[in-house]
Amino acid sequence: MINTYKPEGRLISSVQNHEYTSSLPMLERAMDEGKILEATVLLCDSDLSLHVDLGGISGIIAREDALWCREGEVLKDIAVISRVGKPVCFKVTEIRSENGKPVAILSRRLAQLECMRNYLSLLNAGDIIPATVTHMENFGAFVDIGCGISSLLSVDCISVSRISHPSDRLCVGDKIHTVVKSIDRDSGRIFVSMRELLGTWEENAAEFEAGQTVAGIVRSIESYGVFIELAPNLAGLAEIRENTRDTQIAVVGEYVAVYIKSIIPERMKIKLVMIDSYKGNLPPNTLKYFIDTAHTSHIDRWRYSPEGSRKLIESVF
Repeated sequence: MINTYKPEGRLISSVQNHEYTSSLPMLERAMDEGKILEATVLLCDSDLSLHVDLGGISGIIAREDALWCREGEVLKDIAVISRVGKPVCFKVTEIRSENGKPVAILSRRLAQLECMRNYLSLLNAGDIIPATVTHMENFGAFVDIGCGISSLLSVDCISVSRISHPSDRLCVGDKIHTVVKSIDRDSGRIFVSMRELLGTWEENAAEFEAGQTVAGIVRSIESYGVFIELAPNLAGLAEIRENTRDTQIAVVGEYVAVYIKSIIPERMKIKLVMIDSYKGNLPPNTLKYFIDTAHTSHIDRWRYSPEGSRKLIESVF
């Protein structure tokens, strides 16, 4: 299935979007053709209508057309107000004259309904889809999976390496790829995951060798040792040695330099030794996908554990 319904913000700079929003005749054509367009919200007025600029032509999205709500949901004012300064998708429903000037009446709700009907409702568990991080809570990140429609990426599904908050891994505005974890067909809610795209234990461990000294992030401190993340889907354990600076070096969320003592695939273990706090410059925190998301659109099963491992970690869709 070809996805033409992108997360908001990915259409706004396209040539086609620019052409359709550049003049009154092109807006009229977009209305006739039922095109979904994008523009940035300039303001929200006292009636909670959103205003956009369409090549010098005023565009207005009334409050009731600002967001599609599932059955039983109530449209909250904050959901409308928070769109100011951000790109929104819409369909042109009417062009009329006010005070001698053309005004385009727009509907984001209709664009979202089309997205749900023609794209999201046809998805299945295991489908790989693009998403954009919109906001975060302690329990997970909310992501736009098409035309501003939100899905939950729970904190435990962001990566295998445990994090305390989504901001440990993601930032608002990040463009990511996710895999559909489950779908509630009754409510239309879609839940997504990301860890299945970030590599198996073996794929991540292959990036390291025993004897190397590398940078890692302290994720948790336990009585028996310190868990240190080497990659989003890979962590090792460093024992706290007596009469050393280990307790001073280990600070949750901070980088440390660690020596890789051994890598044991059958036990999914990497033994580390903390050397010192990390003083070097690190590259930008970019996610590495071990699945070619440009050519792979679906997975049925993902096994994190190596063959022969005593512990099985997998996802079956």
